[in-house]
Amino acid sequence: MDFGLQNKVAFVAASSQGLGKSVAMELALEGANVIICGRNEEKLKAASEEIDQAGNGKIVAIQGDLSSNEDRERIIASTLSHFDGIDILVTNTGGPPPGKFEDLDQASWETAYHQLLGSAVGLVKGFLPGMKTKKWGRIIAITSQAVKQPVDNLILSNATRASVVGLMKTLASELGEYNITVNNVMPGYTETPRLASLIKSNPSFADATKEIPLGRFAQPEEFAAAVTFLASQRASYITGVSLAVDGGWIKNIV
Repeated sequence: MDFGLQNKVAFVAASSQGLGKSVAMELALEGANVIICGRNEEKLKAASEEIDQAGNGKIVAIQGDLSSNEDRERIIASTLSHFDGIDILVTNTGGPPPGKFEDLDQASWETAYHQLLGSAVGLVKGFLPGMKTKKWGRIIAITSQAVKQPVDNLILSNATRASVVGLMKTLASELGEYNITVNNVMPGYTETPRLASLIKSNPSFADATKEIPLGRFAQPEEFAAAVTFLASQRASYITGVSLAVDGGWIKNIV
């Protein structure tokens, strides 16, 4: 199936490892030019080389912290110096630390806001004008299954990621006239460094497979395939949805 992504330009946030890296790889394999970014320069360089060797498009790596206004503006400006706008924006970030409500101070909440919602708002503001000019675009937010069914001991993620879903759902209504689709993708338990960290901090996370109908954790490539489809020409009439890639873990029916 031709996804129509050859020579499209995609920006994938937090893509030096984990889900972001897998999404960047999948888009590159489909022929897209991909901008990746991350805080760790060494990991970013390794990811860039790996994706460049496997993919068919141009790969640009930009180091920085998207939760920082200054870094984010620099990353956006650098991207626009390489390409005349982007076609696909995938917002993403590492997860905030685990903890219960009374364990977390105000600074933890403010950090989570800037990390999750603030970075998404800033990236959309930076890249949206170009999409509107082209009258074509894809905005996809990587959120979490927790926005539909909160996960114990992850209150920062549960609360803040839900605000990202609200943002994207509203943007889907506002941007439809410009032929820009906006969707959320909700990963479930996926074998990434984030999951390994959660299991290390709380071994009970390792038992989550018992709650998943498919009986296993996802592979990052399985999640990336869903994001790539939503970024494609084939998904031209899908907007405003929150797609779970969770092996059936979410139990609600809406």
